[in-house]
Amino acid sequence: METRFTRGKSAILDRPLSRPKTDVSVSAFALLFSEMVQYCQSRVYSVTELQAHLSEMGQRVGASLLDVLVLREKNGKRETKLLNMLLFIKVSVWRALFGKEADKLEQANDDDKTYYIIEKEPLVNTYISIPRENSSLNCAAFNAGIVEAILTNSGFPAKVTVHWHKGTTLMIKFNDEVIARDKALEGR
Repeated sequence: METRFTRGKSAILDRPLSRPKTDVSVSAFALLFSEMVQYCQSRVYSVTELQAHLSEMGQRVGASLLDVLVLREKNGKRETKLLNMLLFIKVSVWRALFGKEADKLEQANDDDKTYYIIEKEPLVNTYISIPRENSSLNCAAFNAGIVEAILTNSGFPAKVTVHWHKGTTLMIKFNDEVIARDKALEGR
């Protein structure tokens, strides 16, 4: 089997995994994402169902994205500590997806199982116009699905929900065993 080269460019299989060009125009992203929202909207009857469908789509993206980012950013080594994993999401995942870090990462004052990733103006909400009857819709449920898949597939099972607070807030509630394991790792 012969490999063809045209104008000095190599075949796609010969390119390294390390750093391909990842820029996508905002208009192309906005069009694709608005089509995803319309597709989901035509198959549901409530805002809650729509956000659940967007979250499911995000989970598919997050599961694939995790493998690529761990290989590129961490040389195949996954995080074992909770805070390091959350910082990986806040910095590396957000930078890979949106070209910048998330605005804030906070822990709840009254609950050691709850963390918040705060994004003042998420890109997924920027180009979506929401009718008044769906005013509670937050398309960042897609981002919540991505984060939930990354955490769950990394061994940090959690439920991630999206809320309107300080912009858009992803509320991450970890399972009890995650917190217990993290405290045991700190004790070493």
